[in-house]
Amino acid sequence: MSQQPNQRGSRSEEAVLLAAGLADVALSRVGPVLERALGLLRRSDLPGLAGEAESDLKARGRLALDRSTLIPPAHMEILAQHVVAREAGSGAG
Repeated sequence: MSQQPNQRGSRSEEAVLLAAGLADVALSRVGPVLERALGLLRRSDLPGLAGEAESDLKARGRLALDRSTLIPPAHMEILAQHVVAREAGSGAG
């Protein structure tokens, strides 16, 4: 695809160049992501990470549902529920 600097290529050439550029960017990003994923799978503390990920996802889900409700819960009520739950978990009831 040799072209002089002052001439523009056809639309199909431009489309091919754009597609090739996008593919190159995508492939350059996929390699490190796959390496990181394989590294995570080799970790010995994978069950602990999975548990933490599950609780994080539940917390995010709770926040997302709270955002989408018509009437948001009272802030002080939420704090009181957290204190009660913490006291029940520590046995200081």
